Amino acid sequence: MARESFQDRALRIQRIISRLKKAYPDAHCELNYSNPLQLLVATILSAQCTDKRVNLVTQSLFKKYPAARDFAQAPLGALEEDIKSTGFYRNKAKSIRAACRALVEKHGGQVPPSMEALVQLDGVGRKTANVVLGNAFGLAEGIVVDTHVARLSSRLGLTDNTAPEKIEADLQRLVPREDWTLLSHLLIWHGRRRCGARKPDCAGCEVKDLCPTGRKV
Repeated sequence: MARESFQDRALRIQRIISRLKKAYPDAHCELNYSNPLQLLVATILSAQCTDKRVNLVTQSLFKKYPAARDFAQAPLGALEEDIKSTGFYRNKAKSIRAACRALVEKHGGQVPPSMEALVQLDGVGRKTANVVLGNAFGLAEGIVVDTHVARLSSRLGLTDNTAPEKIEADLQRLVPREDWTLLSHLLIWHGRRRCGARKPDCAGCEVKDLCPTGRKV
């Protein structure tokens, strides 16, 4: 079989996006938040944890710590206890408190709408920064690559890479910038609802005919 050209792959992903938009018209970030700080904290908590669990924890957490200064001044032990059920709570508590101290000291307690500034905060890598920028600020600086996006990008034949930053670069080249944020939501929703890690529902998949893996099945 001839290797797919870049142009053909770009056209195919546009068809995939169009189909997934119809399948998931309400696709959005499933973490609950009402401001950039809350999304930043929730995204840090979401590492190795389900969004459902994070949302249960943040329901009371955001009432207890309404501002960056509140997190910055929190006793570490108390913060650990507040987020314990999200897992890896010691590292997460340290990251949240340190990040919020930096927000207070360097950014007036506000989350900066800048990739460069965000990735300098404790516990914030490019993926977390992309989540915050894309959803809290409406800025498409990159594409969120989590486990779902990485898995589906491979299965759909959109990348040959496995490192998140390389997958992101491949997707950025293929997808128009205005679709960067939505693409992540669509792939995450599809990954959770149809294209599971162990038992993908290829028979019922909305993009089976556009997917190299699905066509084989």
